[in-house]
Amino acid sequence: MTARTPHTSAVRRIGITLAASVSALSLTACGVIDGIGGGDSSAAPEKGDDITVGLLLPDKDTARFEKFDYPLIKKEVASLTHNKGKVDYANAEASPDKQSRQFQQMIEDQVDVILVDALDAKAIASDVRKAKDAGIPVIAYDRLAEGPIDAYVSHDNELVGEVQGRSLVEELGSKAATSKVVMMNGDPADPNTGRFKEGALDELEGEVDIVKRYDTDKWSPEIAKKNMQAAIASVGLSTIAAVYSANDGMAGAVIEALKGAGATKMPPVTGQDANLDAVQRIVAGEQFMTVYKPFAQEATNAARMAVYKVQGRDIEFDALTQDSVDSGSEENIPAQLVSVVSVTKKNIKDTVVKDGVYTVKEICTPEYAADCAAIGLK
Repeated sequence: MTARTPHTSAVRRIGITLAASVSALSLTACGVIDGIGGGDSSAAPEKGDDITVGLLLPDKDTARFEKFDYPLIKKEVASLTHNKGKVDYANAEASPDKQSRQFQQMIEDQVDVILVDALDAKAIASDVRKAKDAGIPVIAYDRLAEGPIDAYVSHDNELVGEVQGRSLVEELGSKAATSKVVMMNGDPADPNTGRFKEGALDELEGEVDIVKRYDTDKWSPEIAKKNMQAAIASVGLSTIAAVYSANDGMAGAVIEALKGAGATKMPPVTGQDANLDAVQRIVAGEQFMTVYKPFAQEATNAARMAVYKVQGRDIEFDALTQDSVDSGSEENIPAQLVSVVSVTKKNIKDTVVKDGVYTVKEICTPEYAADCAAIGLK
């Protein structure tokens, strides 16, 4: 997506997204159809099955990375290489410096390809260049890194913000124009933050009154909570009609701040990532929605891209990268942008439960049993 999507097109895309659940299992089953895509079909494979995929993930606070992304990528690499390929995994634990050291180690270890979810898109560009110089392809995963990356796989991050913003406007209804909204954005060093924000503002500006806006260093829930407390003190609890929170971790912190200020009924609060605790908050009526990004398709296709790139399987690689994006340093980067789904009380069963992310039992613990029964989740 190299250009801004027109507003009318955005609304149309959101309507489609909100209306239907995307089954991660069925999407991954689509995969690559042999013979589709560009590239030189006569290219000989560069490597066999005995390959090493370096995987650099950013933090452990976001539940999906450890629980879903890493296991899914590891499983797919093994499947594609007849159990001969392996994944060299490292987690930066929210430290850009640590991630850089991990990146350097993978270059020194001469892994065959690196998948990186960059904490700091600009800072990591020098590491990407070093990998390139060493003949190691780099695929940006989930967040768009700068530098000479070979491909990018993520969700349509601008659409994430659009879905969040539109959900608030629709929930506020006829009161939207006079509604005071607090905006809790993510880490400004994260390249996705700007895209989430741009998508959200495309839906919110001119529709609601955004009274406070915050950027949140390292997506820290603690910082988000302090910022929300400051917003409440400045604007007044009773006048806050909704909160745009860019992800679930911050949404939980926002809700804690609202409760701490004496709120008994929560204003609509958005989120992203479909964390288990966020889904439970939705069941309980504390969080309005979260954006579910089908992990299986993103992770599985990232593993496929990595293996296909190393093995010189150009047709299959090109079939997975039908989109293109621009970073701050590169243009027309081959990419795959996966769509997203809004999760509310109404469609939990048809989204995260149907796709096997969580079972009803995992969601409906004794603390949430009555709330689950009230919405027919069983």
